[in-house]
Amino acid sequence: MKPGPQVPQRAKEHAPEFFSEKVARARRFYLSLNPPKDCSLAVVCGGLEYTTPEYAIRRDSFPFYAIEYVVWGHGELKLNGRGGSLQAGRLFSYGPGVRQAIIGQPTEPLVKYFVDFAGGDALQLLRSCHLAPGSMSQVFPANALQVLFDELIQTGLRAHRSTAALCAKVLECLALKINIAKAPLESMNTLAFRTYERCRHHIEQHFRRLQTLEQLSDECHVTSAYICRLFRHYEQQSPYTHLLQLKMNCAAELLQQGNLLVKQAAEQVGFEDQYLFSRRFKSVFGLSPREFRGLAGRQ
Repeated sequence: MKPGPQVPQRAKEHAPEFFSEKVARARRFYLSLNPPKDCSLAVVCGGLEYTTPEYAIRRDSFPFYAIEYVVWGHGELKLNGRGGSLQAGRLFSYGPGVRQAIIGQPTEPLVKYFVDFAGGDALQLLRSCHLAPGSMSQVFPANALQVLFDELIQTGLRAHRSTAALCAKVLECLALKINIAKAPLESMNTLAFRTYERCRHHIEQHFRRLQTLEQLSDECHVTSAYICRLFRHYEQQSPYTHLLQLKMNCAAELLQQGNLLVKQAAEQVGFEDQYLFSRRFKSVFGLSPREFRGLAGRQ
């Protein structure tokens, strides 16, 4: 899938020296390139870059901490001499003292987001999402971080006194999202991951009528025990928890409209027993369906 922004802008002519000239066009923002030494977390700059076929970066270090996120194209990466391939959904980090070699594939040039930041909490933020400087990871689906990176760019381009503080908060949200969306790098192309992806897609397409793990197992032609192992490995939750969350989110939207009885909302997400539905709803949201609808009606 091609990346998000509709009309990317040309790269600025007077970009900082650490930016590559092998960028065909870009949408970037710049905050303070000399953040206070005593700040906790400060976004320096960020953006989206459409690289040229000749794109290549080789650095011995970098003045800030950085996260880069590939949304299109292919390439090769080496951080402190350790290598890996780049493709949609890959993200990596580096910072002071980390050698970098980022080389795009000429036939499919890289399109990637980036954010550079500094501060006393910067290193801990990277560690919190298991992306310490010099490491690479993968998110699933491949476009999982695009919305937050786009929000970061839009926020950074606003000329407002709260822009810097808000960018730091968006960066913290990005770290949380990485934790939720990351997938084991070594297993992205395995049969197990493809099976997990197929089962997850089946749940998301048919969650209204699916009732049990056994039903899912029969329709996906995979044993219940194996589906459970896959979801524990890739999502750290059971397939039924994922199914229930989808059902309850849908039910909440129906109830918020205000024109359905609780029984009708239950039936639309596959619950014949209204009381069981109410118990499941409360286990997810902490409110009964009637309490939720009353709260939604007062908004």
